Amino acid sequence: MKVLISVDIEGVAGVFHFQQTRAGNPEYERARRWMTDEANAAIAGAFDAGATVVYVNDSHGDFRNMPPDLLDARAQVIQGKPRYLSMVAGVDLGVDGVCMVGYHSRAQGAGILAHTINSFAFAAVEFDGQPMSEAGIYGALAGEYGVPVWMASGDDVFIAENRALFPATTFVQTKQAMGQTGGVSLSPAQSCAAIRAGVVSALEGRAAVAPWVWPTPLTVTLRTQTPALADLFCQWPTFERTTPVELRFGAPTVEAAVRMLNACSAMSAMLR
Repeated sequence: MKVLISVDIEGVAGVFHFQQTRAGNPEYERARRWMTDEANAAIAGAFDAGATVVYVNDSHGDFRNMPPDLLDARAQVIQGKPRYLSMVAGVDLGVDGVCMVGYHSRAQGAGILAHTINSFAFAAVEFDGQPMSEAGIYGALAGEYGVPVWMASGDDVFIAENRALFPATTFVQTKQAMGQTGGVSLSPAQSCAAIRAGVVSALEGRAAVAPWVWPTPLTVTLRTQTPALADLFCQWPTFERTTPVELRFGAPTVEAAVRMLNACSAMSAMLR
């Protein structure tokens, strides 16, 4: 059994502020250790449940957050960008299921540090009118490769947003949101124990979880944070501007949609 573990940071226990998610300050250095510890808990759970190969995808920011020497040596780590499959890079390596650790709610949501892909540029992303979080977007991309989402962890708002999309997935709550930058958290040790147990439970019940396959082709609606960003993205000639801050484009596959969104995210650096 091959398992892919995709690890973000905003849903990690103890993480509440943007400073904890950005390199260059002591708070980030602590938070990246907690992120690594939760990744290790998921790795341990996967091997407890009989995994033979575990890939760990560093899925936050520049995708270079977890020190490889601090990760469980039994796992293989996927780091660095750009990469076409982004937060689920490795889903094309013959894996049987995905676990999402440290995930968060979508942009404009009520969860802790809520955003979708790029908090500077994107105010909302929809697939065929369905609001999408990163878990939804990348869960659909995994589904396109025939791979189900077995387990996911994050705050209570993240879980509420995604439970209907992934009804058979095992969710582990690490925090309760009391706003965008506050809430109640498990201790890092409690969170790691819950994640390890959650992965074991998810893998033991994996037969009940099917891949989530989004129908294609699809229409993507992207709402930007400013009209200037929509100006920039609509340099792409196939994009249709629908309002000063909204555009639409068609995509033949979820993978194509993800690659277009991530290209826009990279372009947005021109306006920072």
